[in-house]
This record gives sequence, structure tokens and C-alpha cells, in this order.
Amino acid sequence: MPLFQPYSLTVSEVTRYLRQLLEGDELLQELWVEGEVCNLSRPASGHIYFSLKDSSAVLRCVIWRSTAQRLRCRLQDGEAYQVHGSIGVYEAGGQYQLYVDQVRSAGEGALYLEFMRLKARLEAEGLFDIERKRPIPAWPRCIGLVTSPSGAALQDMLNTLRRRFPLAEVILAPTAVQGEGAPEAIAHALEQINAIAHPDVILLARGGGSLEDLWAFNDERVAYAVAASPAPVITGIGHETDFTIADFVADLRAPTPTAAAELATPDKEDLRAELVERAAGLARGLGNVLFVHRWRLDGARGRLKTLSPLGQIQQKRLRLDDAARRAFQAVEYHLSLQTALLSGVKLHLGALSPFAVLSRGYAIVTREDEAALVKQVSDVAPGDKLRVRVSDGVFGAQVTQPDE
Repeated sequence: MPLFQPYSLTVSEVTRYLRQLLEGDELLQELWVEGEVCNLSRPASGHIYFSLKDSSAVLRCVIWRSTAQRLRCRLQDGEAYQVHGSIGVYEAGGQYQLYVDQVRSAGEGALYLEFMRLKARLEAEGLFDIERKRPIPAWPRCIGLVTSPSGAALQDMLNTLRRRFPLAEVILAPTAVQGEGAPEAIAHALEQINAIAHPDVILLARGGGSLEDLWAFNDERVAYAVAASPAPVITGIGHETDFTIADFVADLRAPTPTAAAELATPDKEDLRAELVERAAGLARGLGNVLFVHRWRLDGARGRLKTLSPLGQIQQKRLRLDDAARRAFQAVEYHLSLQTALLSGVKLHLGALSPFAVLSRGYAIVTREDEAALVKQVSDVAPGDKLRVRVSDGVFGAQVTQPDE
């Protein structure tokens, strides 16, 4: 019996170790695997279980429900596919398997390489340059549609255009969008709609599909036709994750046909709201202008009234009335002053008047002819007739012998 027992691992430890080895390998975490699908199962959980096989091996694969809902390619038993994903270990079953996140038909691999070669060549020619992209008109009067007349994409775009901007005229250039003759038909439709309708913008669109379904839009004839279009081109090809050569050449790419119609047109509801706002702004502006002009008119009316002949007469009349009033006041004041002065003079004269002296018993004696006053005895002789004025009248007198 050996001295030391060999170290042993549990099944879980071995499985976990193998899982760590596989999931730590970068190559096994990002790879494409090609094979034929077999044992395909779609349980109610929404997950997809299948196996990929070739002539000598089988690989178990799983697609989780969240990924399965996004797949464009529908798996079928017996068909060859290329799947992308990472290798992991299902510990409960002790099996390694491929967790798939992308699926494409086996023919898509070659198509993808051709897509990349054409993309590189056209990019080198400058067809993808930003400088050659043209602006999309904000108010298109005529919109051209280049798409299949029987596809759902046409109805989606028409409904969107009718809802958002019914004023625009819509012209359809029907064309095949899938199949051997589709590239030439698409290029011809672009040329014809530009030559006949002269649209302001063109929507080049189709619904979703596999890489093979969308391949017509990866043709260089379509790329050159889009680049040569006089009107700017908006592409809406497939779904949001689909990219074609036409998308790179177009002036604007939309993720879907509906989105292309939205990018090509303004929204009438936004326009209505903007119109209401502008109308309100115009009303406010007009109100302000009217207020200013009314204020100026009132000022001009006041100045005109003041400067008019009638206004001048009224002003002169007011001034004349004011001057007359002031003159009358001045005259009254002057008369009052003169009256006061006259009263003073009268009082003064009264005090100096001879009559005031006469009232005190004195008399004024003059010769009979009142030619001279008798001021002293020597002025008269006996027998002279005199006139004597006293305070209440005059009487005559005759001189007798003067007193010695």
C-alpha cells in the first residue's frame, strides 16, 4: 500500500477547470463555425438548441431567447450555416457547447468578403467622402420613392409621408429590389426619376432580409447611380443593423424605410406649433409697433394743434388775456398808489391852505379889485374900499383912519 494516496478531484472541480480553460482561450471566445444544422429544437422557453455537424464531428449549440428574437436568418435542419459565438461548458451535463449570437447562411461568408472588397474600392474612389454629401431640403415639394411597388416598405413610407407632410408631391419609380436584375433596375429607376420628375429628395428603400436579399444594394452600379443622382438620396434599407454599399454612398442613411420618410420631411404638428408661435410673435410685434406709432401720432397731433393757426390764436388770446389781466392789475395798483399819494398831498395842502387859517379866525384882505393883498397898514389909505375874505365868504369894507 503506497505511503501517500494520489490527489483526486471531484467531477465538479474537473468540469469547472475545463470550463475555465475553454473560456479563457481568446480564440474560442470569438469564432465563426460552419456546418450543417441537425437536431434542431425550439422549446416553449424561446431558446434554440441544435447541433452543427460535418463529415466527422458534431458540435452542440445554444441560442438564448433574447438573441433568437433578433435573428433574421431562420434555421432549418439539413441546411448549412455559419454561426458566431463562444465556446463554454455546460457543467450539469459535462458537455462543451457553442453559445451562438449571430447566424448567417453558408453563402453569406463569400458575399461578406465581396462586400468588404467593393466597399474598400469605392471608399478609395471617394464615393463615401463626407464632403460630397448634400444637405437634405427642409421643405421638399417633390419626393421620389425608388422601391418595390408591392413591398411593405412602400406603404410604410406613404403612411409616414401622409401623416407628417401631406403637402409634398410623391412620385414612385417602381423597381425590383431583389434578384439578378435588381441592381440594373434600381440604377435605371434612379436615373429616370431624376430625368422626369426632378424631385427635391429621393428615398431608396426596401424592407429587411438576409444578406442575399439585400445584395442588390451592394452592387457597384447602384452605388454609382446614387452618387450621380442630382437629387440627394436617403436610404432606408432593411433593419437598423443592416448596412449596404448604397448606405455609405447615400447623402443620408436611415435605419428603416419609415425612418427615411421621417428624415425627409418636417412634421406637420411641429410646423403647426411653430406657426402658432410665430403668429403670436407677429401679433405681439404688431401690437408694439401700433403702440409706438399711436404714441408718436398723439405727440404729432399735440404739436400740430399747438402750431396750427387756431392753436396760435388760442395761445395769443391766452397771452393777451393774461397781459390784460396783469395790465389791469397794474393800473389798479397804480391808481391805488396815486390815490394814496393824492390823499397825502390833499392832507398836506389842507394843512397849508389859507382857508384852514381863515377857519381859525383870520381873514384875507385885498383891495376891492383883488389885485393885491393888504399886508400892512401902509398898503391902504383912508377911504379905500377893501374886500375881506373870511372862512365862510367875502364882504366889502372901507378904510377909516388907521390906528397909530
